[in-house]
Amino acid sequence: MPLLRSSARFRRSLPTSADPPAGPLPAPTPAAAPAPTPAPAVNVLVLAVAGAVTVANIYFPQPLLAAVARGLAVSDRTAGLVATAAQLGYALGILLLVPLADTARLRRLTRALLGLTAAALLVAAAAPNVLTLVLATLALSTTTVLPQILTPVAAALAGPERRGRVVGVIGLGLTLGSTLSRTVSGAVSDGSGSWRTAYLVAAAATAALVWVLPRTLPERLGAPGARPVPYGRMLAGLPRLLAAHRALRASALRSACVFGAYSVFWAALVFHLAAPPLGYGPGAAGLFGLLTVPAALASALAGPLTDRFGAGPVGRWALGCVGLGLAAAALAPGSPAALAAGAGLVVLGTSSCQVANQARVLGLGRDVAARVNTVFMLATFGGGALGSLTAAWLYGAYGWTGTVLAAAGFAVAGLAAGGGRPRVA
Repeated sequence: MPLLRSSARFRRSLPTSADPPAGPLPAPTPAAAPAPTPAPAVNVLVLAVAGAVTVANIYFPQPLLAAVARGLAVSDRTAGLVATAAQLGYALGILLLVPLADTARLRRLTRALLGLTAAALLVAAAAPNVLTLVLATLALSTTTVLPQILTPVAAALAGPERRGRVVGVIGLGLTLGSTLSRTVSGAVSDGSGSWRTAYLVAAAATAALVWVLPRTLPERLGAPGARPVPYGRMLAGLPRLLAAHRALRASALRSACVFGAYSVFWAALVFHLAAPPLGYGPGAAGLFGLLTVPAALASALAGPLTDRFGAGPVGRWALGCVGLGLAAAALAPGSPAALAAGAGLVVLGTSSCQVANQARVLGLGRDVAARVNTVFMLATFGGGALGSLTAAWLYGAYGWTGTVLAAAGFAVAGLAAGGGRPRVA
């Protein structure tokens, strides 16, 4: 039995859970914090190209308006309703569709919008009369609001340190799309002999994005696990966002004014170039868009400048560029060189102002980024629609001089808006 007694003594010598261990307690190992889910990388190039293609659907009809008037046997003023419908439809789409990006599945939403836009472009290409064309334009411009969904997505993925730069690159894509679309549509119209061909080309380009763009987007824009906000409550809350943020009010007002001046200038420039003594066709009118590409490229600098100096100073500088451009176009209305220089300055100022102010409002919080962008862009394109309508009426009544003065009035009104940097969420 000595072995059994030794085993018993050995078991009694082992420490139990109640016995304190000999020696100092080891330092507790801290619980490992869960690794944060990495944010998806922002593919700025793809988003910029997609924004350029989709925003072009708003602007490519502008050089075609004189050809539309002749082809459908209507007046220039009536044909100008196409440009107005494009701006109004875009504003309507921003109000009704862009807020969905805060809670909806982005990839599914993107596919639906691209498909609807391509279908409406095909209807416009086959329009037998101006009423059908105006209604189709209203429909396609309502659904081609992806640029205003892509911009807050890119800004949210980039983070506060690179927000201005990324918004500047996306803004550059939008500027090139709106500018070069005039050149392409004018050339396609001249080459094919029909303004309808430009709509077919736009439909094909828009449909092609269905296979590319959704793959580059995150599933949702908001924070993971966030409860979706009901659609009606999102829309009802838009005025409260405007009331709560001074930076949003100032940015929206300034952007509305500068885009009103831009729309007045470009909507009337087509008719001015087609009228005596210049007498240019749609192709030459579209060439003016190509001549403004250097100005569009330069506007990308507005993003880094906004990160460094704030939206207020950059916006005032941009409005100064718009004023110089309008002065050049007014002082030498018969000079193609002066008109081209004026157009470049207007593009530079408008794009820089929009990048600066949009970067400012997108710093107000990721969870409301799409809704804040909705308010901002709704004001912007509301000003654009008012500018297009003003241009069609003033050009018919007072010619080029009245149109340029109206654009200058919009630019001067924009100087009244101010504001500093927002609180970055």
